Amino acid sequence: MKTISGLSNPTVKYLRSLRDKKHRRREGVFLAEGLRLLTDARESGRVPQMLAMAEGRDPHPLLDALIAAVEDAGGDVLAMSEAALSKITGKDNPQAVCGVFPEFDTSLERLDRNAAPLFLAAQALRDPGNLGTMLRTADAVGAGGLVLIDDCADPFSVEAVRASMGAIFTVPLAMARWEEFLPWLRGGTGQLVAASLRDAVDYRGAPYAAPCFLLVGNESQGLPEDYEMACDLRVTIPMLGRADSLNAAVAGAVLAYEALAALA
Repeated sequence: MKTISGLSNPTVKYLRSLRDKKHRRREGVFLAEGLRLLTDARESGRVPQMLAMAEGRDPHPLLDALIAAVEDAGGDVLAMSEAALSKITGKDNPQAVCGVFPEFDTSLERLDRNAAPLFLAAQALRDPGNLGTMLRTADAVGAGGLVLIDDCADPFSVEAVRASMGAIFTVPLAMARWEEFLPWLRGGTGQLVAASLRDAVDYRGAPYAAPCFLLVGNESQGLPEDYEMACDLRVTIPMLGRADSLNAAVAGAVLAYEALAALA
């Protein structure tokens, strides 16, 4: 284990730079923090190439297992002050361990449409918290993956990774433009279902068919009309109060559980 001292240390500066998307993309890596999240990664077969932890933190069997896994894989284990960790994570009270992971292959070809009856998809989702929640929902319903379409928030940002609660490591993730996604989908089996208000049926009792790809749109604008018209089915969630819509990630979760029950 190496000890890092001082906030101006080059390694601290490097880790801090990974909060910036352009630096993450250049290096091909991302940050994840918290012992539980890093343990989920280890248990799913992903080990950080660099592990940073607070000096003098209490021993823990999960931390011992994580350190051993990193060392066995030839990675670096670093001890540093909480002030340095705070600079890296951008939090005043950082969790006492964080790791650097290589970014994943996010091509559509990575998805196996036969892996599960249900997949989630989001178009132009801009909030990293919503994106992380969609990943967490996909994990909860056993979805075969999450497809991010067009210009979505970066799934490898610290905020999205944190919001995913470890699902970034367990849910297959693909990113594509609409003009890439639609031909890929139509090249095999798959029902595309839009959360919509246009000529839509009630989401309860709708004729879902596996493999079902549930598509939600941008938080403020929803889906473009031509995207909705290209879908096989459009469903709506009734609003009984004054709100005219649900949060995009919440809507995705509601639809996912209804479709899952119908496909069971």
